[in-house]
Amino acid sequence: MQVDTKTPVHQAAQSESPGWQRLVRAGQDLLRYAPHISRELLAFRDLPREPELDLVMEDGEHVAAYAAAGRVENTTLASYLFHTAHCTETIAGARRVVDLGCGPAIQLLQIAALNPDAEFIGVDLSTEMLDVARQELSRAGLTNVSLRRADITDLSFLDDDSVDGVVSTMTLHHLPTADDLTRCFLEIRRVLTPPGAIYLTDFCRLRSNRSVHFFSHLNEHDLPAAVILDAERSMRAAFTRRDYARRMRLLSTSVRLRSTFLVPLLMIMHTPRRVLSGDVRRRLAAMRSELSPRICGALDDLRSFFRMGGLHSNPFSWDN
Repeated sequence: MQVDTKTPVHQAAQSESPGWQRLVRAGQDLLRYAPHISRELLAFRDLPREPELDLVMEDGEHVAAYAAAGRVENTTLASYLFHTAHCTETIAGARRVVDLGCGPAIQLLQIAALNPDAEFIGVDLSTEMLDVARQELSRAGLTNVSLRRADITDLSFLDDDSVDGVVSTMTLHHLPTADDLTRCFLEIRRVLTPPGAIYLTDFCRLRSNRSVHFFSHLNEHDLPAAVILDAERSMRAAFTRRDYARRMRLLSTSVRLRSTFLVPLLMIMHTPRRVLSGDVRRRLAAMRSELSPRICGALDDLRSFFRMGGLHSNPFSWDN
């Protein structure tokens, strides 16, 4: 039987870098980041946490810049697709999923499009963000997403055991205190029916001001100044990896905590991965193939650093 090698799926499979090439690229990145990695490993204590002054993003110009960054060619697209793939692998088969801190809903809509049989509820406290999210939802034409203004530490609009999936991407650092993080996790446990799916990801707090500046400005050539400033403030407001580890069992005994290799710049808390259908894997592979080589390289770098940190699954492998 002849195989059509011109389809997006097969182009994606062919463009998947061989393992040795990914290792070489990861090694090059390690050399590039070596001074900052060394500084983080040798530091005795974490930086003091600096909660964000504006706990709710309501500035229209700032919200617009944040939303626009997810629609144009830049490294944000790599992050979106990475989390879409791994989140979809975690929530596969879920029927009702709540997204905590959905923001402009660009990430949420990408996940929802891959999971049309699930109902998604996007939650955010910012009316400005929700206004943008409604516009994005209208453009996307999805019917399995609704939006709700609410505090992620108080999900009282949801009954106990009323959802079978909870996701959150780059939101938890907005919480004012560690006690609020605890309250958020307790709410997740309350609304989630066992054995529900959990996928939470965010920054972890670093130990050096120079590291914060380096990592937050890593893509300053690619992103609006407002987004870079928000990234730096977010890193300073982030909780530590230990903060998450101490509260992990509040969620579920099946939750695992993964972070980027050597330096926990980013973390993922997730329940065990589930089996993806061949169709979803093919769609993810096709989405990867549509990225430019530069953005695809950024995606593979992120995959490599999490793989070396213990996240071994590959939802982009279409033939599994």
